[in-house]
Amino acid sequence: MTIEATDSFVDAPGGRIFVRQWQGSRTRGAPLVLLHDSLGSVELWRDFPAVLAEASSWHVIAYDRLGFGQSTQRTDRPSFAFIDEEAERYFSAVRDGLGLDRFALFGHSVGGAMALRIAASLPESCEAVVTESAQCFVESRTLEGIRAAQTLFEDPAQLQKLAKRHGDRAQWVLDAWIKVWLAPEFRDWSLDPHLGRVACPVLAIHGDQDEYGSEEFPKRIASGVRGPSQMVLLKDCGHVPHRERSEQIVRLTASFLESLNTTLRV
Repeated sequence: MTIEATDSFVDAPGGRIFVRQWQGSRTRGAPLVLLHDSLGSVELWRDFPAVLAEASSWHVIAYDRLGFGQSTQRTDRPSFAFIDEEAERYFSAVRDGLGLDRFALFGHSVGGAMALRIAASLPESCEAVVTESAQCFVESRTLEGIRAAQTLFEDPAQLQKLAKRHGDRAQWVLDAWIKVWLAPEFRDWSLDPHLGRVACPVLAIHGDQDEYGSEEFPKRIASGVRGPSQMVLLKDCGHVPHRERSEQIVRLTASFLESLNTTLRV
């Protein structure tokens, strides 16, 4: 099956959001929307969305959060409520702009936290969630990993690498990650108030060598949601399973989506 990729923009509060969609000639299930990590973008998913679209026959969508990648640059101070804001403001703009009645979500890292937050807000529309390396509270390992990254980015060459994907947005993108997560005001953030409102099936994937969080994250996600849940802990795998174990993540995700038995949609 040939997978075609199409690019577009949707209007959102504060600017325009860049969207890429991958779709074959035959598509089943509601669209699967990918939510990227703290330094991520559509381009940084690389070939994963196309491979997943082919393996699952699902319509796959990814977008650059406002301020990231090809979306409108942001100059405002990064918000401590950015996860809630993504669910309530920016994802809603993407959903409305694309006319998504129902959808499934795949979120990497903080994108996984956002996916769960969206599912909690829109239980009647979200058919399933896959989290990959998702945080659900602020753990000491999370802070240690971010501090190590902060030291790494003291090298100007590292910021230049980030600028290849985010352009002039690179410093804002970096600050939105490091300054927010390391701030004392963010220390008590948790998904606990929202997990019980997630009614759809959830697959929580995590690497046992994830430098930004322990297996307590997927355990709490799987036990906290109201809908049916599965947890998969990958041995000798770090924070980016869809790159480190690409074939396995595609297989796990496609199998999970197949098990949903959702109605064929064109």
